Amino acid sequence: MSTKKMETCKIVSQEKIGNGIYSMWLQTEEIAGLASAGQFVSVYSRDGSRLLPRPISICEIDKERGCLRLVYRVAGKGTLEFSRLHAGISLKVMGPLGNGFPLEEARGRRVLLIGGGIGIPPMLETAKQLEAEKILVMGYKDELFLEEDLRGQGKLYVATEDGSAGTRGNVLDAIREHELKAEIIFACGPSPMLKALKEYAAQEKIVCWISMEERMAFGIGACLGCVCQSKDIDSHSHVHNKRVCKDGPVFLSTEVEL
Repeated sequence: MSTKKMETCKIVSQEKIGNGIYSMWLQTEEIAGLASAGQFVSVYSRDGSRLLPRPISICEIDKERGCLRLVYRVAGKGTLEFSRLHAGISLKVMGPLGNGFPLEEARGRRVLLIGGGIGIPPMLETAKQLEAEKILVMGYKDELFLEEDLRGQGKLYVATEDGSAGTRGNVLDAIREHELKAEIIFACGPSPMLKALKEYAAQEKIVCWISMEERMAFGIGACLGCVCQSKDIDSHSHVHNKRVCKDGPVFLSTEVEL
């Protein structure tokens, strides 16, 4: 895990890229240089009454410019506040946080990169850094976002719940429709999707790494709201639990219960 830093970061740009979905580029001093695919940052409100930060996954890393791209969905007062900010405004950010995807394990192999909903953004930087045969499968409710960015990273397949684009259904429907095969799965998305992928990977005997970031509330390890059951005993709670924000968000699918 990288050393985390607390910085005051300036917003370089922000735009709305979907219904309630925003893309923000932040200028950092050290965080971008330390970050890796699959990690996240905790972004603090400018409102002093909101003390706890909001965890947001890292969508892209530009180490040369020292910038991070965060793509997030407005889901409460904190993210609503962020969506109203513009270039030049500063935010307090802590990061990089968590354990990312094990890119070295997948080097030179055939990899399925799977994202669902707001779990799609971290798969972009993962795809960019991964030196492997990449097959991308992204699941949306209806409206697509980041599609063109993802298309430049490998063969892209899309599933939508309403059938408006790609396969009607979910990511597993797309995998089966196109008879996609892989040696490793990297995935991030809602719990039902990850549970289905865990079962699919077990049936197909595929190594599967899942990011459980959806469970995180604040990302600082204090609230225990993101605890999940695990095979191993957690050193913090001394029971069969893991804290997604501290021990994850990326886990081997066989290590955790969904």
